[in-house]
Amino acid sequence: MVAPVRRSLRTPFALLGAALLVLVAPPLLTSGSGSATGTQIPGLRLMVPNTPGGGYDITARTAAKNAEDAGLTHNIEVFNLPGAGGTVGLTRLAGEHGNGRLAMSMGLGVVGAVRSNHAPKTLADTTPIARLTEEQDIVVVAKDSPYRTIGQLVEAWKEKPGSLPVGGGSSPGGPDHLAPMLMARAAGISPKSVNYVPFDGGGELLASVLGEKVAFGVSGVGEYLDQIESGELRLLAVTGPERIPGLDAPTLRESGLDVEFTNWRGVVAPPGLSDAERDKLVTLVEALHDSEEWQDSLRRNNWDDAFLTGEDFGDFLAAQDRRVVSVLKELGL
Repeated sequence: MVAPVRRSLRTPFALLGAALLVLVAPPLLTSGSGSATGTQIPGLRLMVPNTPGGGYDITARTAAKNAEDAGLTHNIEVFNLPGAGGTVGLTRLAGEHGNGRLAMSMGLGVVGAVRSNHAPKTLADTTPIARLTEEQDIVVVAKDSPYRTIGQLVEAWKEKPGSLPVGGGSSPGGPDHLAPMLMARAAGISPKSVNYVPFDGGGELLASVLGEKVAFGVSGVGEYLDQIESGELRLLAVTGPERIPGLDAPTLRESGLDVEFTNWRGVVAPPGLSDAERDKLVTLVEALHDSEEWQDSLRRNNWDDAFLTGEDFGDFLAAQDRRVVSVLKELGL
């Protein structure tokens, strides 16, 4: 047993895009009773395959709290099993054949890590449950960084690409790696010359950005809102198609870089579940999606609703794997 430790992509090249499918779930009963709506899963455990403080961790803990606050189920155990960009957790999940009381928070980073780490198990060895959110990445520097604008950073980066390490909370092929690589290409920098430093989640990355061990960091907006608001981090740009309300930062496209990029996150379960076990998990996330608690969390964290369940999510995962391979080949990586 492991003890508990305590953001569809869009690019102008149509490489990582995914159609948004919104499924309408049955309405919740006014009593808020999980037993009444069939969402109670006693002993449910939710694995986070990276360190505390990262996007998967924040998503998992938010979802667990919202589900409990909405009365959908109770005493969800969230635990961290980090390693190899999420593939250590993936291998553990794939080994829990038929365990309907275990699920894993994941996203594009795990898709990329499977490829870059030649993992023994892939997402095809899991039961797809749901895609939950889509989220912009952000470009940040420490408060004492000499770079006050994205333009200043890019100019310095172009002069000496290898001398300005960029940190990301995912392995090569994941969102925090692909975003700066696409930025580099748009700026006329060879992606092969970029000094990318991978961290096992945004929590690990944060310390290196604050300590200026990397020149800048790329991560999900929801992970660093507190540090941006407190002034510990300086936000230079957002990677999506539009500015984020309440944050004073331009899009990359506004800044002269022809790039749009967003991350996504979701939930998978072990292989070998019965139809009833799979449907129970899907019903729980459908009810969570419709809850006021979850909708408030989407707004508070600047997460976009990207809900997609079951076999449709499985098809999306397979397409994402193909597209990651395609992008890495196109970038020469």
